[in-house]
Amino acid sequence: MDNRTQIVVLAKRPRPGRVKTRLTPPYTPEEAADLAADALRDTMDAVSATPATARVLAIDDPGPGLAPAGFEMIGQRGDGLDQRLAWAFDDVYARRQVPVLLVGMDTPQITPTLLTQAATALHEHDAVFGPATDGGFWLLGLRRPDPALLLGVPMSTPGTGAAQLRRLSGLSVATMPLLTDVDDAADAREVARQAPHTRFAATLARLAAGAAR
Repeated sequence: MDNRTQIVVLAKRPRPGRVKTRLTPPYTPEEAADLAADALRDTMDAVSATPATARVLAIDDPGPGLAPAGFEMIGQRGDGLDQRLAWAFDDVYARRQVPVLLVGMDTPQITPTLLTQAATALHEHDAVFGPATDGGFWLLGLRRPDPALLLGVPMSTPGTGAAQLRRLSGLSVATMPLLTDVDDAADAREVARQAPHTRFAATLARLAAGAAR
């Protein structure tokens, strides 16, 4: 595989009351933050095990203790999610003119195999798109990032994925498998079922056991 690809993880610092708020209830803000932290760690584990030119954590609140060895850390720019995505692509590509794959912290079930497939596809297409069951997307790859491909796309709606694909019209686009984002408790249970050996699944099982007592 051609590993001349940069992989970016776009994430929020896992702070109670600021991340995974749709998990509350049934989980407390602290428990939701724990689940978010483990989802982020699982995601970075998968990225760490994937051949790449560079691995970057684009975080809303840069600081120590988040990026593992082998990751660069950059701050996010912009207000809405479309801006934060667009400028993350732009900032990373400005450092190295190498294709960029971007994932979030909501799919701890991703694997190095999936990411490798996406990276390989990105060297054969202009873009790679990973659709999510909520109508959004879990992965976006751009061989030559351009903020115009993202700015103004309505985010966090059931039509986000379709709108993003329309924005990519005219480019050759490879499509990845459909995955479930962790948005609510039902999503969390489904993702843990699909990826039982992750940190995320272990934490969810611990919380479920505690609630059953």
